Amino acid sequence: MSERARPQRIPSKYLRPRSPVSLPALVVGLLLGIAGSIYYAWYINPAEQRDIAPAEMSVDSQRRYIAAIAVSFAGDGDLNRAVNRLLALQLPGDPIQAVADAACVLANSAYIASPAGLFDVRAMMYFYQLQGRTGCADQIVTIGALQPQNGRRSSQVTAAATPTLTPPASKTPTPGTDTTSSAPTPTAAALIIPTAASNRTFALATINTFCDPRVSGVIEVFVYAANGASQLPGQPVRVRWSNGESRFFTGLKPERGAGFADFQMDAGIEYMLDMPNRADPLAQPLSAVACTTESGERALRSYRVAFRALS
Repeated sequence: MSERARPQRIPSKYLRPRSPVSLPALVVGLLLGIAGSIYYAWYINPAEQRDIAPAEMSVDSQRRYIAAIAVSFAGDGDLNRAVNRLLALQLPGDPIQAVADAACVLANSAYIASPAGLFDVRAMMYFYQLQGRTGCADQIVTIGALQPQNGRRSSQVTAAATPTLTPPASKTPTPGTDTTSSAPTPTAAALIIPTAASNRTFALATINTFCDPRVSGVIEVFVYAANGASQLPGQPVRVRWSNGESRFFTGLKPERGAGFADFQMDAGIEYMLDMPNRADPLAQPLSAVACTTESGERALRSYRVAFRALS
């Protein structure tokens, strides 16, 4: 047979079944599509967050939210509302100091380059300075002529008067039955409410002592509305002693109640308790003296004090 007539061999690549899709091209196309989608979603048309809780906002957005709270307070003077809004941010520590810290950051940025930004920072300074706080913004920006708008009313919370106050329950018998204290104990029953005319907006409602090793040497404060049922957050409480004082606010421990605040005492020191510019100081000092529970456990005497709005 001649070499011309010999059948030629067909390469195997032509005998394999053909696929309508190229796998390498498919992978490359998917990668390009994903990259393009991400670029479009992040840079060209990013999604806008809506209907989120204040605590879910970014740190920068939370600072601007705090500025808006301060501006609102400068307009209506509603401290209760402002503190509730700050608590919704779920910030660690003192929410009033958080305003000072946020103002410090904004004052050190280009935020105050515009008149609106400068006004916001001044409103924040106005807010936290009224509550006795300080921040680095105090050295950067002067508070200027920022004044309340729309005739600021007093930063108090009022409520309609209805039923009488239901005092919080005491964990131990009435004062005076504890005869095992190792030091003289204050007589809670002798504490009286001042009867002289006063422009205060809160008054002492009840005071009880208790002995509990789990809550040893603590002043627990509850602040109620005039109706005696609802508690008021954001109310300032002050404790003073011979060489110092401490101010704190109700509502920072919501698990204990909206109007709850507490202070840890040191043994052997006498403390005067009041609501600064809102309620007169207690007639007698409070002291964390030693006490013994009914089961024989030793602790420091604690106090539970309730204030009630006058109107």
